[in-house]
Amino acid sequence: MAPRVLFISPSFPVEMTYFTEGLAAVGAKVVGVGEHPKEALPERCKAALTNYVRVSSLFDEDRALKEIVAEVKAAGVSFDRVETLWEPTVLLAAKLREALGVPGLRVAQALPFRDKELMKRKLDAAGVRTPRHAACSDEASIRAAAERIGYPLCIKPIAGAGSADTHRVDDRADLERVLQLVRRVPTVSVEEFIEGREFTFDSICAGGRPLFYNIAWYRPKPLIARTVEWISPQVVALRNPDAPELAGGRAMGLKVLQALEFEAGFTHMEWFLKDDGEVVFGEIGARVGGARLIDQMNFVHDADLYRGWAEAVCYGRLSEPLNRRYNAAVVFKRAQGQGTIRRITGLGTYLARYGQHVACLDLLPVGAQRRNWLQTLISDGYAIVRHPDLQSCLTLADRFGTDVQLYAS
Repeated sequence: MAPRVLFISPSFPVEMTYFTEGLAAVGAKVVGVGEHPKEALPERCKAALTNYVRVSSLFDEDRALKEIVAEVKAAGVSFDRVETLWEPTVLLAAKLREALGVPGLRVAQALPFRDKELMKRKLDAAGVRTPRHAACSDEASIRAAAERIGYPLCIKPIAGAGSADTHRVDDRADLERVLQLVRRVPTVSVEEFIEGREFTFDSICAGGRPLFYNIAWYRPKPLIARTVEWISPQVVALRNPDAPELAGGRAMGLKVLQALEFEAGFTHMEWFLKDDGEVVFGEIGARVGGARLIDQMNFVHDADLYRGWAEAVCYGRLSEPLNRRYNAAVVFKRAQGQGTIRRITGLGTYLARYGQHVACLDLLPVGAQRRNWLQTLISDGYAIVRHPDLQSCLTLADRFGTDVQLYAS
């Protein structure tokens, strides 16, 4: 019998449509859950769904839970899986599993993936090296934690994703500046600032064990990339995640999955490699990495991990051969100036010289409005380049960053 999957937010973020298609491709009957009319979904998403439940709001968890459970009971159907890959709906999915008697992460298991302080406390108990940390809900406790942890430090939302609203703090004066910026955040995590290169550990799990893992390298660290406008940030999915230099990060990733009792699906972890070789945990989400990271992983292997994820959560296996053939780097471009994109320079020359290594190209066209670079990781477009040799891949990425420019006015 075909597995029935309740999939929360099947079309947002945009790559969720491909996961919805992946579920349908492995034979699942997919019921989507969202707050928009079904008619507003992309055609490809609608075609992959067997049904759709509209709720008032995905952000009102208790109300959404009642509405979904009522719809399911009225329809007289049962589900084999409840899945989501969007950060804000991880807890809703856990509540639905408990209410519907479906296997997967329960609320107690899902909470550490959404609460950075709880996450780190659980990993501390498991012997994982985390930054010194404290959860704070007012200015007095933030100041006290800063003095106890020491400078430099970073302050971030306790339930945030990635580096959004994350601030480096170098001294007491800098702390007063940042306090003004985080006033609207109910609870923040105050953490030791870790100097070192930053990597990911991404996995697809089933039955509580990883069937696939990936390591990607942030160039530069996300906190720098999100605060310096002229940079063309890169994420490099590595062909050889089993390199000896990365052994500590791999071991940490596996230990974190075990400590947090992750059952099935995608995870996205970030970790640091210090100059002295020490590895330090950053954070983890029960979801796929954003900003086209899964597309990079697909280009590394010439595979379809949208479908691979679906097979893992539905059947507990990942049967597609995954041969690591390339390093794949995504380079995000930010236009110079504000307003409308007026011209793009260097692209023709770059493609003439390196086009055979460009796996994907998606830049805003001339005439389009420039995006707010502070609110989107994709910025004004991107390219994904790949090469079997890491240094050659880095050169391709660096040249795209320097040689191709967008100008707005």
